[in-house]
Amino acid sequence: MTPSRRAVLAAMAGGALAGCAGPQSTIDRSASVTGSPSTSAAIATGTSSPGSSPSATVPTATAPSASRTVTRADIIARYGHAVPHTWGFDAPAVVHALPTARRVIALTFDACGGPGGSGYDRALIDFLRRREIPATLFINSRWIDANPAIFRRLAAEPLFEIANHGTRHRPLSVTGRSAYGIPGTRSAAEVYDEISGNQTKLTRLLGTPPRFFRSGTAYCDDVAARIVTALGERFVSFSVNGDGGATFTPEQVRTTVAAAPGGSIVIGHMNHPRGGTARGITAAVPQLLATGHSFTRLSDALR
Repeated sequence: MTPSRRAVLAAMAGGALAGCAGPQSTIDRSASVTGSPSTSAAIATGTSSPGSSPSATVPTATAPSASRTVTRADIIARYGHAVPHTWGFDAPAVVHALPTARRVIALTFDACGGPGGSGYDRALIDFLRRREIPATLFINSRWIDANPAIFRRLAAEPLFEIANHGTRHRPLSVTGRSAYGIPGTRSAAEVYDEISGNQTKLTRLLGTPPRFFRSGTAYCDDVAARIVTALGERFVSFSVNGDGGATFTPEQVRTTVAAAPGGSIVIGHMNHPRGGTARGITAAVPQLLATGHSFTRLSDALR
């Protein structure tokens, strides 16, 4: 990893993904937001190069053959004793940006579920519908359980695609590392459970397995990232933190998202209707359209 890339990711870590954390009883709330919203806004536009390919500094696992299901025992046997070397938003095979320098942006919105995180930002989704703005929705298993009817409607709309945001919304670690006060998975077996639990649910509900995965808080280590690949999904992070974990004001969301360069993957949240995300996106999208930008689902940009 280059020094500039490391600095960018360190800065991005300051913009806490508190919209994913939620006010859970086990979370240290003081750790779930690093710095004030204004500080987060200043660093949220840190980006990786839109034209660059995902990191590939060490060999990564290949996707499994469609004819064979990778089991929990397979994952334990292959990765149970692997030692991770990275922790954060960056790991081999993690996608941070679209493979283009054109004025194309992928809007992605997390629905994290759990205590304080199972709301539904109807205003945000209704705006995307009215303006016919495609988006990728990373949805957690708990959010689906809390909003089954809304999920069914979203899943039926071609404008949106559904991606895997985990089963219990955990940072993806094989050693139990935490992020923003949220305990991570503690082993390769728990990484498997976090991915496959919601993968199985989404496959049953959608009729086809999800293509993309993002962990709770978007944190992972390099071993866990390889397990995502082994289970047939691509780990997608972000290059622009669009709403600071649903902590930004509408103006902070607008200025951050409107400044996103072509090739950006923007992260936001659709589970905090009282936050500034909807109003900020409503203001930013027309600005981007006026400057010649367009929007895409991840599956239409990442082949």
